[in-house]
Amino acid sequence: MLETLHEWMMGLSADYSVNPYIFAAIYVGAIPFFMGSVAWIIRNLKHDNPITLPVISTGFCLSSAYLYLLVAGENIPSWVYLIIIFLLAYGLYSTYQRIKDKRKNSNV
Repeated sequence: MLETLHEWMMGLSADYSVNPYIFAAIYVGAIPFFMGSVAWIIRNLKHDNPITLPVISTGFCLSSAYLYLLVAGENIPSWVYLIIIFLLAYGLYSTYQRIKDKRKNSNV
């Protein structure tokens, strides 16, 4: 079963020039940096500091794996770009809601 999955993923890798293991490593590896960036935004909001850099950092962490796909990928189908746009939009909305809720709960 795992061998079949590995062969299928590596077949996609050959078709689109994207290594699924590198994609997964970037995706999972960015999570702690994403959470730290969100905490940075909340801390800056509490102290009335600018949030420009933490927002940029959060956006980069949120999109880093997809940036790898866009840069390294070749012949990516158009529907994949639509999914990426949807996932990024949902991620941004979800992050905004989380920050808004934490800000409201901590009286920032």
